Amino acid sequence: MSKFIKGTLVLMAAGLLTRVLGFINRIVINRMIGEEGVGLYQMVFPTLILVVTLTQMGLPIAISKAVAEAEARGDQKKIKKILAVSLAITVSLSLIFTPALIFAAPLLSTTLFTDPRTYYPLVAITPIIPIIAISSVIRGYFQGKQNMKPAAVSQVLEQIVRIVLIAFLAKRFLPFGIEYAAVAVMVASVLGELASLAYLFTMFKIKKRFPIRRNFFQSVQNGKKTLHELMRVAIPATGSRMIGSLSWFFEPIVVSHSLLLAGVVAGVATKQYGLLTGYALPLLQLPSFITFSLSTALVPAISEANASKNFKLVEHRLQQALKFALLSGGLAVVILYVYAEPLMTVMYGSANGSEFIILIAPFFIFHYYQGPLQAILQALDLARAAMINSLIGNVIKIGVIFILASRPEFGINGAALGIAAGTVLITTLHYATVLKRVQFTVYLRDYAKFFIVALLAGMAGSFLSSHYFIHASEVLNLLTGIIVTSLLYIILLLLSKLIRKSDVENFPIFRSIFK
Repeated sequence: MSKFIKGTLVLMAAGLLTRVLGFINRIVINRMIGEEGVGLYQMVFPTLILVVTLTQMGLPIAISKAVAEAEARGDQKKIKKILAVSLAITVSLSLIFTPALIFAAPLLSTTLFTDPRTYYPLVAITPIIPIIAISSVIRGYFQGKQNMKPAAVSQVLEQIVRIVLIAFLAKRFLPFGIEYAAVAVMVASVLGELASLAYLFTMFKIKKRFPIRRNFFQSVQNGKKTLHELMRVAIPATGSRMIGSLSWFFEPIVVSHSLLLAGVVAGVATKQYGLLTGYALPLLQLPSFITFSLSTALVPAISEANASKNFKLVEHRLQQALKFALLSGGLAVVILYVYAEPLMTVMYGSANGSEFIILIAPFFIFHYYQGPLQAILQALDLARAAMINSLIGNVIKIGVIFILASRPEFGINGAALGIAAGTVLITTLHYATVLKRVQFTVYLRDYAKFFIVALLAGMAGSFLSSHYFIHASEVLNLLTGIIVTSLLYIILLLLSKLIRKSDVENFPIFRSIFK
């Protein structure tokens, strides 16, 4: 089995476990602090992501790519320089941005978010910035060596620590007010990330082949060429993430002000935004652990193949990734669309927010496709093109949100449609850019087959669930429906020959089926 396939499988297994734990975490949060508390959390979180993006400077992707190329040449000195320069940059930036966010918190909470209660969660989350900065460098190193286990285990560890602490802290802070309960969630997030860093650092000390502290500053001083090479990838990658983070930063601001124009009061707007981004969107993004795993493994795998001038392997891995993203994403869309209400009820104890899932689930096939496409662009030194695509898509997204959400007949549904519009546009632009650079066949007949398969599986699953799978238990109804729909979807994929022996022969678990 290739390192690419093996790394993807490791990340997928960890991603599935992390997502399950993440949903347990979110269920605990939602049930303990309610829709309004989740709204406060979701309003603050994009600001953190923006600051983290500035601190990381796009280095995780650049490190992964540079380490993969140096590893292919067996150049350990180069790898040490990459780490030394990257750590120097991220630690320095975190020392600037962490206090800056603390000082800016009063202005952000009262002026931009229109809800002063966001101040305390905003301050509570700031210690996570330097922790994530250092973790991202170590993750990039392991991903560049195509060793996905440390990053995978660290993600699982982080979620476990976070869940335990949220359950312990949120209950004790809630009597002081919703904003303090949100603070407890932020503190738990910081400590979870700290546990993750401790594990990554321990694994790094065990696995590294060179002393990182010896001549560290000399490596930094002599690393101008390495810095230039990293920045060539990091700056456009930062641009893409920066655009996404700025968009996410402005999103709650635009939504809250648009809803005020539509006649929705601040408290209700916070609650509605919490339902959309804290309840519906996490459920829609749950299956993206598969495409995230593909994206993470694709950057070093395609970089290595491209550096070796093995363009046939580049196309093969590209086709593998895109087909897997399409078929797995299609199943996710069918299940989320058909079972939106029972999924929300079982997970959160309320069907509130299911209308957002039904509204935008069909568009989310583009979201599952977007990650691998962006990873391919970055691996092929097309990070600048990815940045421009992200800029166009996010500007359109914010514009659509403002236009639609400020109209009373749309309200918060306008924000949901704006998010869907941005996702579709960015993915389409990424696909067109990859098509220009890499000569690969586009199987239009397969796309038509996929659409028919998804439609038939959705219709059949919906009919059978509403007429035949009616048990006393709502959980049993949901599980039966999902299992049957999934089996129908897979059978239709096999009958339509969208899944062939060649697609799964690299996966040992499936070999016996096709003997």
